Amino acid sequence: MTAEDQQQPAANRVAGIDATKPSIARTYDYLLGGKDNFAVDRALGDKFINDLPGSPAIAHTNRGVLIRAVSELVVTAGIRQFIDLGSGLPTADNVHQVAQRHQPDARVVYVDNDPVVLAHGRALLEDNENTTVFRADLRDSEAIFASPATRELIDFDQPVAVIFSAILHHINDDENPADLVKFWVDRIVPESYVFISHFRSEDDPRSAQMQELLQGSLGRGRWRTDEEILALFGDRVEVLPPGLVPAKEWRPTEPVDELTDWERLIAAAVAVKV
Repeated sequence: MTAEDQQQPAANRVAGIDATKPSIARTYDYLLGGKDNFAVDRALGDKFINDLPGSPAIAHTNRGVLIRAVSELVVTAGIRQFIDLGSGLPTADNVHQVAQRHQPDARVVYVDNDPVVLAHGRALLEDNENTTVFRADLRDSEAIFASPATRELIDFDQPVAVIFSAILHHINDDENPADLVKFWVDRIVPESYVFISHFRSEDDPRSAQMQELLQGSLGRGRWRTDEEILALFGDRVEVLPPGLVPAKEWRPTEPVDELTDWERLIAAAVAVKV
């Protein structure tokens, strides 16, 4: 750990963290301007910033669509409980903050496999009885579903929103990301919702460069076509208007200027279980 890292927040100094390997959650935190990251995470983030100028817009665009989607689900759909899988570090306007701003009794379960997320999240949510965070691997769906932490807050007899925000593109094809979504769709009641945001390939060379960078540093990271992303939802849900679109164009709350090439490389959609 560097001297600079020693000066970072206490959540960064959790026992058991390998500070020599970058983390998806901490790199994303860095790109969003957060402070809960290590030098190795900043080095990976700087590759995007310096070698692919403009690419951090993807992270900011994703944060914006997540805020809008959660707001819509609470205000318009009446959803009162959320499971955020692969949640990352809780930054400004995370799911619980957005949901509880509109509905104070909204319940949120965060799940991530990064111990820094667990430490930081528990400190942040200590006094929030309607929100919890626990450490688990997104791919261990059964353990997450059965966890006492999940069961304490989530009533699966009532509608639930399951959030896959910028996480399924970190699941490689041989790990069957569609099966992960199907697991949850099979267990939520009708009128529940699924949100997916995902790196989007338009046969743009930039997406190939970013995929190569992530695979080389993290061993995962997959840009998918619109057809591949839509297939992740499965056939038991209905994708709502405007469908799968560049994230910035998903139900914007203000006029949208012409998208940059980078902003086109992340898409989002919300589906309802029918």
